[in-house]
Amino acid sequence: MQGLFERLRSSPLYKRLARRLLAFDALIDSSMFDSSRRTRETYENFSAFMRRFNVSGLSRVGADLACEALTLSLGGAIVALMLAAPAFNIITDDWLKKQDLSVTFFDRYGAPVGQRGIKHSDAIPLDQYPDHLVKAVLATEDRRFYEHFGIDVVGTTRAMSVNARASGVVQGGSSITQQLAKNLFLSNERTLTRKINEAFLAIWLEQHLTKREILKLYLDRVYMGGGAFGVQAAAEFYFGKSVRDVSLAEAAMLAGVFKAPAKYAPHINLPAARARANDVLDNMVDAGFMTTGQVLAAQRSPATPLDRENDESPDWYLDFAYKEVEKLAGAGKLGDNRVLTVRTALDSSIQKRADAVVEDELRENGRAYHVKQSAAVVMEPDGAVRAIVGGRDYGESQFNRATEALRQPGSSFKPYVYLTALMTGKFKPTTIVVDGPVCIGNWCPHNYRGSFAGAVPLAVALAKSLNTVAVKLSIAIGNGNPKLGRAKIVDTCRRLGITAPLEDTPSLPIGADEVTVIEHASAYAAFVNGGKKTTAYAAVEIRNGGGDVIYRHDRDAPPQPQVVPFDKVVELGSMMKKVVEEGTGRRAQLGEGIDVIGKTGTTNGFKDAWFCGYSGNIGGCVWFGNDDNTSMNTMTGGTVPAQTWHEIMAYAHQGIQLAPIVGMKTSSPAAAAAAAGGAAPMVLELGAPQRPATLSREAVEALDSIETKIRRAGDKRRGAGAPTTTAVTEGSTPRGARSVGGAIEMQ
Repeated sequence: MQGLFERLRSSPLYKRLARRLLAFDALIDSSMFDSSRRTRETYENFSAFMRRFNVSGLSRVGADLACEALTLSLGGAIVALMLAAPAFNIITDDWLKKQDLSVTFFDRYGAPVGQRGIKHSDAIPLDQYPDHLVKAVLATEDRRFYEHFGIDVVGTTRAMSVNARASGVVQGGSSITQQLAKNLFLSNERTLTRKINEAFLAIWLEQHLTKREILKLYLDRVYMGGGAFGVQAAAEFYFGKSVRDVSLAEAAMLAGVFKAPAKYAPHINLPAARARANDVLDNMVDAGFMTTGQVLAAQRSPATPLDRENDESPDWYLDFAYKEVEKLAGAGKLGDNRVLTVRTALDSSIQKRADAVVEDELRENGRAYHVKQSAAVVMEPDGAVRAIVGGRDYGESQFNRATEALRQPGSSFKPYVYLTALMTGKFKPTTIVVDGPVCIGNWCPHNYRGSFAGAVPLAVALAKSLNTVAVKLSIAIGNGNPKLGRAKIVDTCRRLGITAPLEDTPSLPIGADEVTVIEHASAYAAFVNGGKKTTAYAAVEIRNGGGDVIYRHDRDAPPQPQVVPFDKVVELGSMMKKVVEEGTGRRAQLGEGIDVIGKTGTTNGFKDAWFCGYSGNIGGCVWFGNDDNTSMNTMTGGTVPAQTWHEIMAYAHQGIQLAPIVGMKTSSPAAAAAAAGGAAPMVLELGAPQRPATLSREAVEALDSIETKIRRAGDKRRGAGAPTTTAVTEGSTPRGARSVGGAIEMQ
């Protein structure tokens, strides 16, 4: 073997291979040496170059600060882009056309109640606005409008300084562009997220529109009180004239309304409006737009508006109705029509009563209970919304707490838990359950009073609103798996139409998640209509500019699907009836002869208080709380909310024929007659203010049928499609009747 190896080493091939490997090794060594040398030389040259920039003393401090500033700026730019993304996602391709509908609304009886949207064809060009009006607006709202980039840094800083010295909000820092961004894209909810989005959208608007376009859009869309949107509508509402013709004194009064329509609208508080107008005139002098002599006459002779003290506009309702019309238009159900008249389900007399009751309750109990806001929805079991109260004062805040605010429902959420339990087949209203300690992980809920009721029927557990039983039910629904049980409860809510997030937490069965008032009311409607999904709606009928019916809810909307078993809803209804008769909701009773189902709700820390309930005719939800989520003073759902619901519904049930709760056995002769298909006597007295007699739905539909026949006959005679102006529309005042407060009083 060794001899063989020696022969290989002495062979020419081996020697050539060895020399080549040695040459390759030398090449590697040489390359590494040259690379190391070049790297060292490059570093030495770079070091020598950088030493030229070596600074010390104050120069070094400045250089360090500049580097830090550059780093922070880069980080700030990244954060700004992250914050801007949600704002820019709000913008759609047709953002400028979002409000190009012109809609006139009527209540269910045919009385006009307001308008929304803008007729672009009738818009007055900015050039035709009086110069003194534009100057009054700029001097008061945004003096640096033509100088800033969308955000007035100087004005905002000044406002923050003034507010800090005053320990409160004295001056606003939002520019006109920011206010327009809010009006176009955002709600009026007072949150940091909304302010951030508003700032970015204002900058975006400045990049896509001229200053004149921004100012014109702002003047067309700003809320001016009294249900008037835009300066033109406000001029007609307050002074009965076109904005082209307003005087300096009138322009100052209009500009004064911008800050707070609820406080400075002349039809609400004329002395305050005149004082504010005087401030506007002073602002015009301070801004250099006018001299003292030029405004003196306006100060000595203030504007006198038309008498509008008795005018009331259901603005919360109109906002909801307008959004519904927008959705229908966006879905292509209204064709290309943009000028529309809409007959709604609004009952003006119930709306006024609901507004008055909420205001009375807040005025009488607000201080004692430390509560500032309330919301209410009045709805029929098929989803027709009769009234909406979105807060205490629309002029102060247009944020609709009934349709937009997400609030914890507390124990008013429990009917969804009990219904899911009934649907498993394991429980009946008479099933005995044990109210005792229960824990999921380290979370152990307690009842309101801190005690336990022991063994009780399921119906009694709901009537007493026992928290531990609701949690135990969620475990039993999931066959011992609480997470699975909660998933089934959420599925029940989805079937009933609740779209709120409903995060999976152990406290979900006792109402720790959030819902809106209107979705809560819609879901409860299924408990009295036999388990059908109910979608809240306002638009009963929509006509185009030519008077042709292009949409009818009963014809074009999807039918109510059966989403939960009829027999289980009937069982739940019998349990919820005990809540009102024997449990926490006794203050909601409407008296003998009217069956009511309902449930109270109170959240942890007394941040929200609810009552939701229905008769066979009508019902809804009432909520009390504070916008900033601060706690109330031990307000529960069975106190002020139940009382408020009672006051609204006692009024709403007067003069109507009682309808039964579907599937429920009743001891009331009137309700029993209705259930058997007989004629139920009308409810005449419930201790509430007397409600004007109104036409029944059947009578209104009959009049509508007559109107259609008259229209068709007139069209045939004329040989054209133009609508007759003498036809009787639903809610029109028939012979022998007169219009009273938006209703029809029979004579």
